[in-house]
Amino acid sequence: MISAFANTWKVPELRDRILFTLALIVIVRLGVHITLPGVDATVIERWMEHAQNDDGNAFSAMLTIFAGGGLQQAGIFALGIMPYISASIMVQLMTAVVPKLSRLSREDGGRAKITQYTRYITIAIALVQGFFVTRTLANPETMFYMQGIEKYGTLVPNVTVTWQILTVITLVAGTLLLMWIGDQMTERGIGNGTSIIISVNIISALPGALVQTWDHFLSAENVSPFRSMMMVVLILLLVLVIAGTIAITQAQRRIAVQYAKRVVGRKQFGGQTQYLPLKVNYAGVMPIIFATAILSLPTMMISWIAQGAPWAVKLQTELQTGGTWYYILGSLFIFFFSYFWVATMFQPSQISEDLKRNGGYIPGVRPGKPTAEFLDFTMTRLTFAGAIFLTIIFILPAVVGKAAQLPPGSMVTQFFGGTSLLILVGVVLDIMRQVETHLLQRHYDGFLRKGKLKGRYDRLAQTGNAASSTALVYLWAIIGLIVVVAAAAWIARQ
Repeated sequence: MISAFANTWKVPELRDRILFTLALIVIVRLGVHITLPGVDATVIERWMEHAQNDDGNAFSAMLTIFAGGGLQQAGIFALGIMPYISASIMVQLMTAVVPKLSRLSREDGGRAKITQYTRYITIAIALVQGFFVTRTLANPETMFYMQGIEKYGTLVPNVTVTWQILTVITLVAGTLLLMWIGDQMTERGIGNGTSIIISVNIISALPGALVQTWDHFLSAENVSPFRSMMMVVLILLLVLVIAGTIAITQAQRRIAVQYAKRVVGRKQFGGQTQYLPLKVNYAGVMPIIFATAILSLPTMMISWIAQGAPWAVKLQTELQTGGTWYYILGSLFIFFFSYFWVATMFQPSQISEDLKRNGGYIPGVRPGKPTAEFLDFTMTRLTFAGAIFLTIIFILPAVVGKAAQLPPGSMVTQFFGGTSLLILVGVVLDIMRQVETHLLQRHYDGFLRKGKLKGRYDRLAQTGNAASSTALVYLWAIIGLIVVVAAAAWIARQ
């Protein structure tokens, strides 16, 4: 594996793709820290210096994942990539249930039109979200994700209609820029651009999590050898959890498909056995995202409607991260959305018809409707196993936090499960597949000496040409200049 990483720099195209992706990642993180016009950045700085740990709100965790702290920083990327993710999920679900969109997706050029529709919906969602973010910036006492910031000064000194319009336009433009950067990463870089942006936002919380871990286990007043050993146990547990997540993410049920022999002229086609891979975790991270989003809505509505009431406080405690009913309802939602996603996206009847049309059949199963029923029954059992896995991943951070006596809402626990871990594992595996494909095409060894990383290897053919070396030099020169100016400004303020 070490030689595979070394060989990545020996392939010029692969090296250019990696450098291009890294450059865009730097731009994404710089945009998070560029404050919106009209917002007093010194107020945010003073608030962040005295801010306490997150209160464990589920929606706050989602904001960190999809915005990477941009919302708390009131940056131009405050909305993050979340409007595009929401639009993509909406269009994907509509494509599965609306016959017209389903037919369009199978036509030549149909996917390009659906992508265009997704971008239009992204603009609409970003406009709505940008409007509400602007309203909350003007009234900082209503911001649940920046509680207490009003104590450190006026966040927006001059609230005018012009400022509101400019802020909404800036937020929408930031989201569209992130969407374009993601497309450029996918086309000219390595991996899926949108997923990489989300992963970078998650990893941005890692330094803070490491500091919290060090302070809690090694620098606290009541530190003891037992707590130091607990830190070692947590590291070993993290390795086991990541290994298990990779194993389940890669797990497949391979259905043998036999193709009948056909003779065309003097050539013989078919007669070989292929396999139809059915993933154990077919729904991926979507059920956890849906469950977390739905559970966050009641707490938000209660905080707006009946803030401070005794019954509201008790209900919020139960429905926030760490509450009993939060995990009970979350587990039920995960099972429901796992089956809902599979029922919407997995079409056994269409697969059966495609096999029948191409002369393929599953040994021991008659073509047509019996094949569709067999695939549906098999996928139902696999979905049950996948839902159990997602439920364990969903509950595991709370169990780890309680066992290790970590403070409520600690950033450390999000790396032991939940949405963050699943997204990180999926993105890393996807990047490794593409890198391995490049290496194997140039006759280098891949990451595995025996076999290949399971996944789609056709993605490589969908990417465009790598960025030119001249463009990379200019891009990194600009980034270097920005870093030098920022460092000089920081030194001048000291």
